[in-house]
Amino acid sequence: MTGPPVEDLLRGLAPQVLGTLVRRYGQFENCEDAVQEAVLAAAVRWPAEGVPSSPRGWLTTVASRRLIDQIRSDHARRERESATAADAPPEQVPDTDDTLVLLFLCCHPALTAASQTALTLRAVGGLTTAEIARAFLVPEATMAARISRAKQRVRAAGSTFRLPPAGAEREERLRVVLHVLYLIFNEGYTASSGSELHRPDLAREAIRLTRMVRAQLPGDDEVTGLLALMLLTDARREARTTAAGDLVPLDEQDRTAWDRGLIAEGTELVKAALAGPALGPYQLQAAIAATHADAATAGETDWAQVHALYLILERIAPNPMVTLNRAIALAEIQGPRAGLDLLAALDGDERMRGHHRLLSVRAHLLEKAGDAAGAHEHYRRAAKATASIAERRYLEARAARVRPPGDVTGPAAR
Repeated sequence: MTGPPVEDLLRGLAPQVLGTLVRRYGQFENCEDAVQEAVLAAAVRWPAEGVPSSPRGWLTTVASRRLIDQIRSDHARRERESATAADAPPEQVPDTDDTLVLLFLCCHPALTAASQTALTLRAVGGLTTAEIARAFLVPEATMAARISRAKQRVRAAGSTFRLPPAGAEREERLRVVLHVLYLIFNEGYTASSGSELHRPDLAREAIRLTRMVRAQLPGDDEVTGLLALMLLTDARREARTTAAGDLVPLDEQDRTAWDRGLIAEGTELVKAALAGPALGPYQLQAAIAATHADAATAGETDWAQVHALYLILERIAPNPMVTLNRAIALAEIQGPRAGLDLLAALDGDERMRGHHRLLSVRAHLLEKAGDAAGAHEHYRRAAKATASIAERRYLEARAARVRPPGDVTGPAAR
């Protein structure tokens, strides 16, 4: 059987199998444990023995047997069934994909917003507990406990496995679902740690799930905007790194390497999203991405339009990262000092204290302003603050490029 690599296949199938089991048996927490065991068994067996003709059925069969074993708590029976589970013929698996229902279940109103996001990232997005902990800036043990409590609370709430009825509850949970999908995509597009800048499997999964949400809710302009944003952003992926894996900033990318198919689809979606009666954060971010995609070269970017869109976004959804990006656009219009003045407003924000993005943008603007010493210092600090090896290499290279004459500070001296 040909197809995607086993890891990518399992990532896409796992939430579908989990949805099937939860619909059939309930017991969300136990179902997830059983699915994880089945995925682990597949990861060991499939590369050696080949992917079965019905991989989803295989996983459902194995996970169901493991779950039944757990429910029965009969050690002898568990051992006998475990030995034959992987060789059993696949069960009849419904054609429906319950991943969307699973998304809404993870965003249950009994959970806090942080727990909703963490549980969805774990159960549907496939992120590890460590990756989620980095996204929330908390220790891994803290995040593990949070996810465990979230599973228990979903069980205690006795929720039914179905989409919430149309109305305020669905709208509220949809906003969380979209935020979670956005986080999954961002982790795939720019990994928070590790040697690789990208995790394409996560980005593809976020796009797949967002397409699914849009198929269910085609009239929601924010869903359309989020899908457009993902496509327009992912279109640049191949141009973001060199053959050696080094990061290439937007203004230096080979735009002929951008995926024109994704850009065309994303641009049409932006037009559809902006035709609605109201503007939301994802629609505006998609419009910004479309403005960049419309420029044949970095020098042709309509920075005035980009800045105007960020200004609107800052008003309807205040966020330090929005201000950070507006500072970049403002610097392109009014000069680096204007951008630096705007960045100063973020210095008192606890969320941004020591953040590598603030440090790196300040370094970039100091470099443009001719302050080599200041740029060198901030590039170095930004390199130390990021957990991404690809970003660290890039920032260290920038620091070396602007190092003032006679400054011997370097990797060996740090």
